[in-house]
Amino acid sequence: MLTWQDILRFSSKGNPQPKQKVTKTQEEWRQTLPDDAFHVTREKGTERPFSSDACTLFEPGKYHCICCDSLLFDASEKFDSGTGWPSFTQPATEDAIAYKADDSHAMHRIETVCNTCDAHLGHVFPDGPPPSYLRYCINAVALKKAD
Repeated sequence: MLTWQDILRFSSKGNPQPKQKVTKTQEEWRQTLPDDAFHVTREKGTERPFSSDACTLFEPGKYHCICCDSLLFDASEKFDSGTGWPSFTQPATEDAIAYKADDSHAMHRIETVCNTCDAHLGHVFPDGPPPSYLRYCINAVALKKAD
């Protein structure tokens, strides 16, 4: 189980090596992604809170990256954070997510990106439920659910 200390270590000293890397040009991503997903994942945008029903759906399944189809989260780690974005306590595997310090908007946060294709997903915070106390706050348009 990852902890906040693990996240801080990854963001400052280097992320786990992914199994593979997917690289495309911005134009190639633009041609394959819906506009809202392109804006969030490739331009580090954020969808409006509560704009997706994904916050309140808790069926079993797996959540994959909308860009490269890499497995990112399991629904068993999903919880209702009340923030307006889908939230998870752990990634599917330790190497699924990469972490980057983000000091934008006059805040210090840890950005989460797909470790395979570098798609912006959202942020992770140390205010989630026990036992990890992690809250991966993820843009719904960055994910696709598979059963």
